[in-house]
Amino acid sequence: MEGQNKSITFDGREIRLTTGLYAPQANGSVMIECGDTSLLVTATKTSKKEVSDFLPLICDYEEKLYAAGRIPGGFMRREGRPPERATLISRLIDRPMRPLFPSWMRDEIQIVASCLSLDERVPADVLAVTGASIATLLGEIPFYGPMAAVRVGLIGDDFILNPSYREIEKGDLDIVVAGSPDGIVMIEAGANQLSEQDTIEAIDFGYEAVTELIKSQEDLLKDLGIKQIKPSDPEEDKTLFSYLEKNCTKPIDLILKKFDQSKEERDLELEKIKLDVQSKIDSLKEDNQLRLLTSENDKLIHSDFKKLTKKLMRSQIINDGKRVDGRDLDEVRKISAKAGILPKRVHGSALFQRGLTQVLSTTTLGTPSDAQEMDDLNPSTEKTYLHHYNFPPYSVGETRPMRTPGRREIGHGALAERAIIPVLPGKETFPYVLRVVSEVLSSNGSTSMGSVCGSTLSLLDAGVPLKAPVSGTAMGLIKDEKEVRILTDIQGIEDFLGDMDFKVAGTEKGITALQMDMKITGLSVSIISDAIKKARPARLHILEKMQQAIDKPQESLSPHAPRLLSFRIDPELIGTVIGPGGRTIKGITERTNTKIDIEDGGIVTIASHDGAAAEEAQKIIEGLTRKVHEGEIFTGVVTRIIPIGAFVEILPGKEGMVHISQLSEARVERVEDVVRQGDDVTVRVREIDSRGRINLTLRGVTQNGGMSYPEPTPTPVAPLN
Repeated sequence: MEGQNKSITFDGREIRLTTGLYAPQANGSVMIECGDTSLLVTATKTSKKEVSDFLPLICDYEEKLYAAGRIPGGFMRREGRPPERATLISRLIDRPMRPLFPSWMRDEIQIVASCLSLDERVPADVLAVTGASIATLLGEIPFYGPMAAVRVGLIGDDFILNPSYREIEKGDLDIVVAGSPDGIVMIEAGANQLSEQDTIEAIDFGYEAVTELIKSQEDLLKDLGIKQIKPSDPEEDKTLFSYLEKNCTKPIDLILKKFDQSKEERDLELEKIKLDVQSKIDSLKEDNQLRLLTSENDKLIHSDFKKLTKKLMRSQIINDGKRVDGRDLDEVRKISAKAGILPKRVHGSALFQRGLTQVLSTTTLGTPSDAQEMDDLNPSTEKTYLHHYNFPPYSVGETRPMRTPGRREIGHGALAERAIIPVLPGKETFPYVLRVVSEVLSSNGSTSMGSVCGSTLSLLDAGVPLKAPVSGTAMGLIKDEKEVRILTDIQGIEDFLGDMDFKVAGTEKGITALQMDMKITGLSVSIISDAIKKARPARLHILEKMQQAIDKPQESLSPHAPRLLSFRIDPELIGTVIGPGGRTIKGITERTNTKIDIEDGGIVTIASHDGAAAEEAQKIIEGLTRKVHEGEIFTGVVTRIIPIGAFVEILPGKEGMVHISQLSEARVERVEDVVRQGDDVTVRVREIDSRGRINLTLRGVTQNGGMSYPEPTPTPVAPLN
C-alpha cells in the first residue's frame, strides 16, 4: 500500500496530508495531521435515491477515545451516542460546506471526519473542516471550493492562529473563521466582552490565514494532476416558473406588501395562491409539457413557488427598503420581557418575546456534584454551566413526534451557553452549578438570541450576580449583484429566503458570542464589519427593554434552592477532613445533614437547605483544619473518660487528651474525681507530639466554669479571589 504525502507549512507549523492510501472506496479521502493530531476525512457521493428539493448532505465527526489513550466508560466500554462536542464539530463542518455545493445538486453526499489521534496542543475541529474541503476536491465532487478554516485566539493584545486548548482557556477570544475564494462563509465565536472593532480585526486576521490554506489546496490539486470540477448550472426547463411568474407575481406581491397582517395570515394566503395555481395546472389540457412537469414531481411547484416568493420579497427590500411586516431595515420588532413568572420552586424564570418569537427560560441552582462530567476528547472534564434549548413542534404550529434533541437544538443551546459564560460569577464567589433551560414557545426567527435574552433575565431572577446582562439579535442579508441590504432582527421568512443568518450577542461593553451562516459562497470582511456594527444599537435597545423587567440580581435566593458556603483550607489538610476511608467527612455530613465537596486546590463547598446546618459543618471543618499551637488556651467539653485521662473537644471536630497526671496539682486517683463527661473545662495545650496528637493540661489554668466554646481566630490561609 502506497499513498502520496504532501505537507503545508502554515504559521510555523507543518500540516501533513496523505492521499490515495486510506478508504479507497470513498470518492475522496485524506489523512490530515498536525503535531500528533490525526484525522481521516472522507467524502462520498451516491446517486439520488428519490426526488427531493434540497441537498441531502450529511456531515459526521467521530471521536474515538483511543485517540487520547483512553477506554470508554459505562457498561459497554465502547463509544455510543456522539458526545455534545462531537455534534457541534459535525455542525462546524456542515455549515461552511453546505453553501459551497451547487444549489441544483441532489446527489447524496456524506463527509465523515474521524479523529484517530489527539494532541492537546492541536484542536481537531478546524483540521476537520479543512480536511472536508480537501476530501471533496480529491473526490472530484462539484464544489465551489476550496474552503478552509482557522481558529483565532487573543492573548494580551496579540492575535494567535490555531491556539492550543490551554491558550483558548487563557485568552479573551475563541473564533473560528471559514472561507472560500469568494469570501467568508462561516463564523463561530466566543469572546470576553470584546469590542466590535477588535472582533472585526480578528475576523480579518483569520480570513488572511484562510486564503493561504485555500492557495495550498489549489497547489495540492495541481501537484496531484486533479482538475477541480467547477460547477455550472444545468439547463433547466423554465416552463413552470414562467407560468407561475405570469400568474402569481401580482397576488404574491400584494400579500408581501400587506404590512399589517400576521405571519399566520400571510402563510395561509400564500398557500391558497399556490393551491389555486396547482389546481389550474392540473386542469390544463392544451399544455402537455407543463402537465408532464408537474405530474412527474409535485415538489417542483413548491420549489418554484418558493423561488418566486423569494425573488419578490428580495426585490421589495432592495427597491423599497421595506420588509414584509413593514419595518425599516434597521428596526427591531416589539419587545416584551418579564422575570419571575413561575413559582419559586423554579429557582429563576423569565419570559422574553420579540415579535412572534417567545422563549421561556428557567434557571436551576445546583451543588458542585451536579457538574456534568464530559466523556470526550476535550481536556476539560466537567461543565458547571449548562444551557439546554428545546424547540417543540407547537412553536411553529406543527405536529410531529417529540424525540431527543437534534443537532439544531444542541447547536442553539451551545451558542446561548457561549454568550452567557463570560459574565458568570467566579465559583469562589458563587459556587453553584447552573442549568438554564430555554423552551421555545413560539418561533418566528432568532430563537437562539431570544434564549440568550431570556437566560439573562432568568439568571438574575435566580439571584445569580452576573457581571453584566447579555442581549442578542440576528442580522440578515439580501445580496443582489452589487446591491446589498443588511437587515436587523430578522424574522422567519427573511432567514428562510435571505442570504445570511448572523447572530450577535454581547453586553454594553462588548461581544460575547457570534455565529454566522451563509447561503451564498462568501462575503467580504467589509460587509461583515457593517453587520457587526449595525447589530450594536439593536443589542443595546433590546438590553434597555430587558432591564425594565429586572436590572439586578434578586437579593435572596429561592427558599427551595440549596444554600452553599465556600471557603478554602490548606490543601495538605484535605486528608484530615476526609479521614480514613472517608469516615470523617461522612460523619460530618450525617451529623449536619449537608453535602460537602472538596476540590484538589482546597476549596470546600457545603450545600444545605438549612443555613445554620451549613454553618455548623463549616465550623467543624475549620476546627479540624485549624493548626493548634503549644501554649494556647481553649475552653472545651469533656467528650470521653478513660482510666488514664479525659478527652476534651477544644475545637469542633478536634480533640486533645488530658492525662490523669495533668488534671490537678495534687495526685488524682480517679479521673471522675475531677471531671465528668459533658463538663466544660479550660485547658492549655501542653504539647503536640510527633504523631500530631494534642496533649492538654489543667494544671495552672484558671477555670471559667460554664463557658462555652471560644471563638479562636483560625490560622490565616490564602483568601478566595
